[in-house]
Formats: sequence, C-alpha cells, structure tokens
Amino acid sequence: MSLTHDVAPASALRDHRIPADGMYEGTRILNRLPDGVRERPYERFELVPQGRVIGAEIRGLDLSRPLSIEVREELNRAFLEWKVLFFRGQHLTSDAQRQFARNWGELETNPLLAAGDADDVVRFDKSAGAVPTYENVWHTDVTFRERPALGAVLQLREVPPVGGDTMWADMAAAYDNLPARVRERIDGASAVHDFLPGFARFYPPEQLAPFQEQFPPVQHPVVRRHPETGRRMLFVNTSFTTRIIGLERPESDQLLRLLFQQAHVPEFQVRFRWQAGDVAFWDNRATQHYAVNDYAPYPRVAERVAIAGDRPFG
Repeated sequence: MSLTHDVAPASALRDHRIPADGMYEGTRILNRLPDGVRERPYERFELVPQGRVIGAEIRGLDLSRPLSIEVREELNRAFLEWKVLFFRGQHLTSDAQRQFARNWGELETNPLLAAGDADDVVRFDKSAGAVPTYENVWHTDVTFRERPALGAVLQLREVPPVGGDTMWADMAAAYDNLPARVRERIDGASAVHDFLPGFARFYPPEQLAPFQEQFPPVQHPVVRRHPETGRRMLFVNTSFTTRIIGLERPESDQLLRLLFQQAHVPEFQVRFRWQAGDVAFWDNRATQHYAVNDYAPYPRVAERVAIAGDRPFG
C-alpha cells in the first residue's frame, strides 16, 4: 500500500496582498511634451536638461538685461516644455529680478510672508535660530487664492555650505501615471483650498485671524488643464488642499493622501543645488516644489517674486 500526499503545484503562490492605493514599481509614463508637440532646437541660448521630464539650465543669457521679443518667446517655450528653468550666477538686484518676472505678467504681493526691498518681493531669511517654516513639504504656491500664481522667480542670496537644495515635481507626469480608475474618480472633481493649514502650524490665531476675510476657502479642479499647453495636471497639495467636494471626510482624506503621494516619485522630479546668485523660474501651474531643510545651523537667504495667475479650469 503506497501513501500519497497532496502537493501544491510548483507555480502556486501563498496568499499575499499589498495594501491598496500604494505606489508600485514598474515602467512609468514620462512624457515631457504634450501629445502632438515635437522637439525643436533652441537658437537664442543653450539649454541643458537636468531631468527627464522637468528642469533645464539656461546658459548664455544675462537676466539683468531686457529680453528681446524673440528671446522672450523662445524662453517661454522652454518654460512651458521644461516647467522649471535654472540660471547660474545672475546676482540680480531685487529690481532686476522683478523686471525679469514682469515679462510674464503683473506681480502679486503676499501679506502673509516677510517682504524684501518691495511689497512684491518675498524674503526668506533662514538665519541661525529662524523658525523653519514653509519648507520640507511638497506644495504649489498660494493655491488658496482664487487665481494662484502663474509662476515664480527665486534667487538665492546666501547659500549654506552644504544642503538647502530645492526640488520640483512635474504634476502632468503625476497625473499621467495615476491608475485609470483614479483618473476617472477625479476628472471633473473639485477640492477646497485654504491658507490656514499651511500657516497655522507657525503663527498664533490672533496673527492669522485678520486674513480670514481676505483669503476665504476657494474651490479648484482636482485636475487642472494648463491654459497654454492644454495638458491635464494634478492640482492638489499637502499645504492647502483640505477636502474633495462631494466625498465624506474619510473617503476624501484617503483619496487626497494617494494624490499627495504622487509628487514623491523621483522620476517626476528634478533637484537643484544652489550657488549664491542662482535663479530658478518655475511654472506654478504645472509643478510642486520642496525646499530641503537639511542645512541648519547655517543661514539660507532667498528672495522670490511671484507672477499673478488666472483662475484654474478643468
């Protein structure tokens, strides 16, 4: 009499499960340009890519000098195609920085932040002992406004000997790589944006209360369409997006956590190591950014001007 045993096939796997709505390894969609747009050379300056889908260094331009119409048009094409442009060693005065930014529109002020030489210049002075505010979180600037900034021009005045990099993430790539079922849930959805979550961690209520009437909560599409390129982009961020309209709080929180995660994918990012006098110019409609807070106890001083934007649409 022979004994037989039930033996699992060699190809059988034990029961296993990864928690749903995570981010998984595999091929990512990395389209820098919108569908139907072809690569073209740049003729009036040198462009050196710094990442696969986002970030390029521009060489051969002096930003303290007025831009010709031809240079401005070509630079705008680079701005739209690469989302953030870097210019080394410019050492601009505050006025020159403002004049460069005005090539893209009127400048906006931000009464919630410290001003530099003018009301429309924001100064981030991270000297020894300063409160480490507005750093190390992925965000898009001022989405709590009805018309968030079009873009921003940032210059580092003082750079620490180590650390203090800034990172940017391409939110068109972030949208492209969402599962189809997630895109179906968020296409056409709207979310609430509020300045309080981003500032209440650092300021007492009596300092923020006077701004509540000036900056009431606003609604923006979860997926924004770029007004110039037409691309769909994820338009929620950790600092200011509080909930998705029409969802119960637990469901909204879970979905937002998934959407916030997308900025953390390295394939969608570029990282810039600053030197004093360098300038970054980014498309605030298409990106998120993150200032790396790893430079204490050294000082880091930056000045930013922001260009007024339009009302987002889906």
